[in-house]
Amino acid sequence: MHRRGGKRIRMDEPPPEYESPMTPAIEQENYGNYGHSTGMYSDSYGEQGGTSSSDGMFESPPTPGLRRITRSKARGLVAPPPVVTAASHSPTSSAPPVRGRGRGRPPGRKNHSEGVNSGEDESSLYHIIRTSKASLTNIVDDWIESYKINRESALISLMQFFINASGCKGRITQQMTATMEHAAIIRKMTEEFDEESGEYPLIMAGQSWKKFRSNFCDFVQTLVKQCQYSIIYDQYLMDNVISLLTGLSDSQVRAFRHTATLGAMKLMTALVDVALTVSVNLDNTQRQYEAERQKTREKRASDRLESLLQKRQELEENMDEIKNMLTYMFKSVFVHRYRDTLPEIRAIAMTEIGVWMHKFHANFLDDSYLKYIGWTLHDKVGEVRLRCLQALQPLYASEELKGKLELFTNKFKDRIVAMTLDKEYDVAVQAVRLVISILKHHHEILTDKDCEHVYELVYSSHRAVAQAAGEFLNERLFQPADIDPGKTKRGKRRLANTPFIRDLVQFFIESELHEHAAYLVDSLIESNAMMKDWECMTDLLLEEPGPMEEPLDNRQETSLIEIMVCCVKQAATGEAPVGRGPTRKITSLREMKQAGEDKQKLTEHFIITLPPLLDKYSADPEKLANLLSIPQYFDLDLYTSGRQEGSLQALLTKLKHIAQVHHEPEVLETCAKTLEILCTEGHSIYTRCDVSRSTIIDMIVASYKEAIDDWRNLMLGEETPNADEIFNVVSSLKKVALFYACHNLNQWNLWNSLFQDVKDLESVLPQEALKYCLSSCFYWLLWGLKGLEVIHEGGGLITQSVTELREQLDEFIDAAQDIIRSSPNQSLREEAYVCLCDLLVVFSEQLRSTGAYLSSLVCEPDRNLQLLLNEFVQTYVFVPEQDSEHDEHRIEELHKRRNFLAAYCKLIVYNIMPTKAGADVFKHYVKYYNEYGDIIKSTLSKAREINKVNCALTMCLSLNMMFQTLSASGNQVTRQHEDFFSLKELAKRFALSFGLDAVKNREAITALHRAGILFAVSGAEASEDPTGPPPNLPFLEILTEFTNKLLKQDKRVVLSFLDRRIATGMPSSRGEDWQPLLLYRNSLVHGESDVVPTTSKRAYGRKRKDPEEEQDRDDDGSDHEFPGSLYG
Repeated sequence: MHRRGGKRIRMDEPPPEYESPMTPAIEQENYGNYGHSTGMYSDSYGEQGGTSSSDGMFESPPTPGLRRITRSKARGLVAPPPVVTAASHSPTSSAPPVRGRGRGRPPGRKNHSEGVNSGEDESSLYHIIRTSKASLTNIVDDWIESYKINRESALISLMQFFINASGCKGRITQQMTATMEHAAIIRKMTEEFDEESGEYPLIMAGQSWKKFRSNFCDFVQTLVKQCQYSIIYDQYLMDNVISLLTGLSDSQVRAFRHTATLGAMKLMTALVDVALTVSVNLDNTQRQYEAERQKTREKRASDRLESLLQKRQELEENMDEIKNMLTYMFKSVFVHRYRDTLPEIRAIAMTEIGVWMHKFHANFLDDSYLKYIGWTLHDKVGEVRLRCLQALQPLYASEELKGKLELFTNKFKDRIVAMTLDKEYDVAVQAVRLVISILKHHHEILTDKDCEHVYELVYSSHRAVAQAAGEFLNERLFQPADIDPGKTKRGKRRLANTPFIRDLVQFFIESELHEHAAYLVDSLIESNAMMKDWECMTDLLLEEPGPMEEPLDNRQETSLIEIMVCCVKQAATGEAPVGRGPTRKITSLREMKQAGEDKQKLTEHFIITLPPLLDKYSADPEKLANLLSIPQYFDLDLYTSGRQEGSLQALLTKLKHIAQVHHEPEVLETCAKTLEILCTEGHSIYTRCDVSRSTIIDMIVASYKEAIDDWRNLMLGEETPNADEIFNVVSSLKKVALFYACHNLNQWNLWNSLFQDVKDLESVLPQEALKYCLSSCFYWLLWGLKGLEVIHEGGGLITQSVTELREQLDEFIDAAQDIIRSSPNQSLREEAYVCLCDLLVVFSEQLRSTGAYLSSLVCEPDRNLQLLLNEFVQTYVFVPEQDSEHDEHRIEELHKRRNFLAAYCKLIVYNIMPTKAGADVFKHYVKYYNEYGDIIKSTLSKAREINKVNCALTMCLSLNMMFQTLSASGNQVTRQHEDFFSLKELAKRFALSFGLDAVKNREAITALHRAGILFAVSGAEASEDPTGPPPNLPFLEILTEFTNKLLKQDKRVVLSFLDRRIATGMPSSRGEDWQPLLLYRNSLVHGESDVVPTTSKRAYGRKRKDPEEEQDRDDDGSDHEFPGSLYG
């Protein structure tokens, strides 16, 4: 098959010049000659907007008309002769276009020149519309009346409105309109424009200006609507308004260009509405004419036929004139402004062309217009891309318009699909919605790969994007169809959602993101009812498959249970998963009501179905751990109100059985948590659940005592325990520790038995068992504190109990420190560290505010404990990341280290340890920024809130430590060394953290400089060369990063302090080693003198050229030496 000749067009790529900056505003020649007849339009522009063949439609943006020249090219060129028209009311182009002034005030301009009104005219259209003194309809009606009386003065008031709406105070006079063309008037207004502030009504903030923007648009449209039957065809009003707006839209002045473009685009939209009305009237007239013509000669009214024919001709002429106006404005304004440098203007153009296409699709929904939207999909500004997608949305939502979009969809489909991954989330959401519309009306165009791009977005961290992708998933995979869902083995008919839930499970498995079921559920739960079809889900799990059904395999069952539990959690709580959605969302009453109803429904269903589910999957730990969490979201009162005590007893029996036979941490943790929820005081089932809890804990404690007694007997007999005996002691301690986290086991008096192994560093208990012993003792102390509060509230005596708890607390802290120092097992040291940090937070100064009776329990870390915790952090947190083949293991390790660091930083944030204890942590801010930057930044911020000066001194201490590390090798610090640059980067980050308020941080910054100077000059006494620089002098270069945070008067104080601490007049003070001092001093005196400093290289050159003169200088270290040596 032969292809037509010519260049092959690639419409799906942006136009070639799009990569360069947007074209600036360009001067249009002869816009004052907006024509008065259809011949004038066609003479000026020849043809309708872009009427080339569809194959070449999207090649590149249209080149501006041949009669348009840029300002830069206009200089020295002679304008073509003006076009002369008969009986013209608008000014003709009788002079070359004059180049308008750019921004700012022209030289020599007077403040009160002729034509400028210093006060606002209260009778002006601008003032009336801005202050909303009357309804827009009344304002327009009044203006029309004045236009009928004197159209020249009415036109001037309208033109003045557009000038004032741009923020210009210049006045258009009758003399101007009589003697000057529009180009000259615009030039005059440009000269009167005071644009130094850069603000004008369309961009000014505030409710009143927002209202004005709305009124501005409505006024233009109301004006055209009220004038649509006669005035807009009088060849005077529209000619002059379009001429003015076209000229202003080409102005170099942003305010004129922005305001005029908005006015012109809204004018076109209003004309589109008029064209639609004319079109309807034309169709009606044509129909009436045909009906009258079909009548027999006897019944036909010849005068009516003639009047209908005349009316039709008149309407056709009106339609042609409106179309010519639209074409003229499109080519004069839109074609140039859709690529304007200002994104707001480009956004206006895209918004309005979408309106025209949707309303007047017979004229505008064509590839010659669609190409502008297609090109602008590549815009660099998100808001403009968003407007493009919003313009396309109603077009794709219409079934009747789909045929006209086929070529455009083929060419730009890939770009639209790619925009679903846009960095601007609003754009991504709109792109997904547009792809959904394409799927509905052009489903054959989307490939499987395109769909997969959107599928993956259901796991996006941004909720709106994910939910939009969920709607796409519904449209693509979960559409109702006439499919028989089948029957179970016992003949129960499957529910309608059964095939969809099977598909959802398969989708989840194939996506290979098995830890993110909660994200998938959140994407679909608000748009698909099957996510709350509990009966359908449990039937798939409990009912045997029918003869024609395929049973779920193990992986599918696991995935379905995980999805079901996530659905239960979100339906009952109404909360989005962690990491998605706003962090402080206020739940509305409607959402709370919905969550309450969902909670009741799921409780009624799972009260009955959960026990058999636990029965069926009791041997599978992963499924069991998920299923056990379901009662945590029950409405517990339904057990009694629904007469389901039997189901409650069945559940409690299952929990006891699970606690007895299972040993997996996830299962036991969930079991303990669920039992805690069931035993919530205040519910009618509390007594029964509490009895069951006591029974379960009795069983666990008895198992522990039996296992530990057997173990100790073996140790006394010096026997070697076998695998079963080791398993028994580890398993029983695991259950004690995990249940201790949720339930108070102190009444079983396990402290002595548990702590016996914790304090014995030579204990032969397995390391895992020792870890659980340590954890159990930790919870003993926490429950002990809780018990004291309860006893005190009840009026009991607690003096002895407080003393005992204090002794146990001291013993535990000592034992934990010994473990951290000397235990060979890393996991045990980690557990001891976490327990210590948490205990220091719980037993901190805040206990005194709880009650004086607890003040003796306050525990303050001594210097040794602080050093121990810091050493642990340096050893186990700030370590190079190991290359791991498994990403999951690497992420888990990083998460664990982050927890260690957070535990330490909490002690600083809560003022339990002094701020300076964080110096060793802060020094890693830059090096480990990706891993811990958020934690360290937050700690710095909180430390500054506690005490700004201490925080600043701690920063200085961190920098000192890093500097000393550089010089630890004994060599002089090299300022060109990579580590030195890293140190400067750290100082820069510290400086940025102080923010912009120099006054607020004044004392802190000054203290930091003084501490830095003292450090820099220290060590000079031990130096071998008494005339040489102090060994720490390069630190002053680090200190320069903080100089810009000093106030001007403080710079002088710091400079004086520096001069008192270090002598600068010695002969060798011009060498390379002294450069940090010169740099620092230069930064302090910057702005104090008008003399420009020279580079250090030049200073050296002077010294070498005249060494004798240098030796003759006074060695008094005075400040006067520096200008002579540092400034040219």
